[in-house]
Amino acid sequence: MTETELLSAYASAPTAQLRAAFHDLVDALWADGAARPGAAAAVPAVIRAVDDAGGDRRGYLLVLLGLLAESEHPETGGPLGTAVAAGLDRYLTLLRAATEPDAPLTLALLYLVAHFPADRARILDATRHLALGAPDRTRLERALDTLDEADPDIGRAWPSPAEWDISEAERDFDRRWISTLAPAQVRKTWDGDTRSVLATMGAKALWAQDNGRPVAVADPSPHNSTVETDPRDLDPAAFARHASTLKCPVCRGPLAFETRRATCRDCAAAYGITHGVLDLSRRIRAGAGKSDAADDAADDVLQNAAVLSGIGFHYEQGMRPNFLRIMGRNWSGEVKPTDEDEYIAAHLRHRGGTVLDLAAAAGRWTSVVCEAVGTERVLALDLNEAMLYDLRSRLTEVPAVRGDALDLPFPDASLDAVNFWNALQAVPDAGKALAEIGRCLRAGGVLTLMTFRWDDSPVYRYFQRSHHFPARPDGFVLFEVDEIKRWLDDAGLEITDESYPGTFVFITAERRS
Repeated sequence: MTETELLSAYASAPTAQLRAAFHDLVDALWADGAARPGAAAAVPAVIRAVDDAGGDRRGYLLVLLGLLAESEHPETGGPLGTAVAAGLDRYLTLLRAATEPDAPLTLALLYLVAHFPADRARILDATRHLALGAPDRTRLERALDTLDEADPDIGRAWPSPAEWDISEAERDFDRRWISTLAPAQVRKTWDGDTRSVLATMGAKALWAQDNGRPVAVADPSPHNSTVETDPRDLDPAAFARHASTLKCPVCRGPLAFETRRATCRDCAAAYGITHGVLDLSRRIRAGAGKSDAADDAADDVLQNAAVLSGIGFHYEQGMRPNFLRIMGRNWSGEVKPTDEDEYIAAHLRHRGGTVLDLAAAAGRWTSVVCEAVGTERVLALDLNEAMLYDLRSRLTEVPAVRGDALDLPFPDASLDAVNFWNALQAVPDAGKALAEIGRCLRAGGVLTLMTFRWDDSPVYRYFQRSHHFPARPDGFVLFEVDEIKRWLDDAGLEITDESYPGTFVFITAERRS
């Protein structure tokens, strides 16, 4: 069918078939972030269709126009951006007539006009009457900003600038690490931040066309409480309880635990303990008090954006809920934090040995694991020390380990259970992470896992992938369910429970004998 025929089919499609007609139209003009040949010539017809369409059909067309504009650089533009921008007066007229900030049509308009920074003043003026919430308002403002090369502000745009309420001292810290970047790195990070903001706006707008108004869901669980980051030292006996699991990573010899260090009884390698965080990722140099990795300049300097005090609590309270809305299509709160709690409590079990909360972050779900199996059975592991200090402040009796999910510092068959929650998508090699879990679990040991799959819609999948974070500077990576199942099978893990609400993946698996 021609673009004209597809527009006609879209305009006349029954409501139940409107989503499919939209995707047929998108497929003719756009694929996987790129406009198809001839798309620019079709844009005027799409803009006219916006004028002609009923109110319930305009939103999808506006999302399509946003996709086409986004296929070019948001600041430099090109023929497609020029063609889409030709309808800006029409879009602003619709915005001025909008009365509800979270209506599907309003969200589609906001996503579309966010692509035109040259018209920033006009666009913000047209939205001034809308009582936009701070996240929506600041996302729009940030998308319409241009890079200030003299004082770049990067790494604080997602999920919205409103959720980064940083002090002037923290802004000065930002300036210091940003000053170490080459101009090309600054530009790439700025563009990635912009893409992430646009992807959040686009995902929200598309979901709203499919389902109606988004609904934010709070986390009422007592596990969600935060405390001041103030970790204290931990009684060495808390580590000694896990002596069969905590072995020397060098020789697998037994460790002797003190308040500030653990020392291998066989090879004398020593590992630092700071406020209850045992760092098995690096040895202490004898007599120097420094680590083998003290001069590890290879670490990505962009990770410095994650060293705010209390970053773990900031992640749990702001970043994580937004992440679940986007990656899980959870804009209506179909999956609630308490549903996650109940899944872990119902499926995690042990036989008296160590239970690992892997990629534990600040401990919101470690707390659930403790309630399910007993605090004395739990070890928490993460690679981010700042997160673990927040966890140790919240869960004062839980020993924590700094280590790598791709190279777990534990012997074979030394764990009774592993909780790997909302983290598989964050590691650079998901298959290897699951293989490591399989290696460390005893026969009959249980894994509880939550992650996300790619959406069936190529447009929503594009929005999922278009989030650019420090660990994923080239776009986010999710999974097909069959991939996860294959990795689990290769790791010797047999699925005993699975469910897939939205684009969530909930799996319980057991280590085969």
